[in-house]
Amino acid sequence: MKQIELIKNKISSLESLKLKLSEWEKEGKKIVFTNGCFDIIHQGHIDYLAKAKDLGDILIIGLNTDRSVREIKGKTRPIQDEKSRAIILASMQFIDAIVYFSEPTPYQLIKAIQPDILVKGADYKPEEIIGYDIVQAKGGEIKTLTFLEGYSTSEIEKKILSEKK
Repeated sequence: MKQIELIKNKISSLESLKLKLSEWEKEGKKIVFTNGCFDIIHQGHIDYLAKAKDLGDILIIGLNTDRSVREIKGKTRPIQDEKSRAIILASMQFIDAIVYFSEPTPYQLIKAIQPDILVKGADYKPEEIIGYDIVQAKGGEIKTLTFLEGYSTSEIEKKILSEKK
């Protein structure tokens, strides 16, 4: 199989992902889930996602669709479309699957995936994380990871816009 096909195969519909989840669960794999916009990939994202993967065997990313990014971040975002963002994420060796969601939160996605570990940034308290109740109820873990200082898509966007003036 060609490399680009291997990359694209990581981008799943929820229905396809459920089949993969079934296989991974039979193999006793620990499923880690996180979500985000991942608009302009930077070192902070790499650090965060690599640390998330270290918590388990399979790392699944819930990726906001373009529409949901606009609703969250405003009309100037996303900078890159959802397909581009998904391909970039899927090319990372430590990411196993990517699934889009367009709802305001990934709650229904987390409910369908039932991860063993739910990961978000340390700017959240565990009990404030969307899906906390779902993962707690199944005996899973909620982990928060400290962001790498000085890296943020919003800051990159501001820098680009200020240099255009």
